[in-house]
Amino acid sequence: MAEARPAPAYSGESLLFLTDEQLRQGIEAMFFAYRGFTADPDRILAEMAYGRAHHRAIHFINRAPGTTVNNLLAILGVTKQSLNRVLRTLIADGLVESRVGTSDKRERHLFLTEKGQTLEATLSDAQRARMRAAFRDAGPEAVAGFKKVLEAMMDADMRRAYSKLRDGS
Repeated sequence: MAEARPAPAYSGESLLFLTDEQLRQGIEAMFFAYRGFTADPDRILAEMAYGRAHHRAIHFINRAPGTTVNNLLAILGVTKQSLNRVLRTLIADGLVESRVGTSDKRERHLFLTEKGQTLEATLSDAQRARMRAAFRDAGPEAVAGFKKVLEAMMDADMRRAYSKLRDGS
């Protein structure tokens, strides 16, 4: 087996002039990293006949308890029909509770049940463990750079939604 070679160190200046090949490698790394990031939750969800859409809904309902269906639609960027299919399953299985809005009866506010919170914790624990190990190996400067790159790839509307969620507002 060949010995792993450390990745070449690039100065900030050389990163301004990435070649198409370097960008292709970055794209491929994102694809493979995403597969790793989702692998553990995917296995857990498959046992319940759920998919990534269920995971995303559970994650964001947990992050913003009481969020409205419309807000969740905006965050997830899916159709209302697609989200309703996911929510119906999660509600029927006792993972999510939908409550009528107090000021606007047309609104539906979403909350995880205790069972939903337990599933969310299991899914997130697996992802946190993977991220913690990767961040620890990469070091604080790489983690800060990674975050900057991810935020720079978001369009302006997504960056605002991310900031709002991150800041808890």
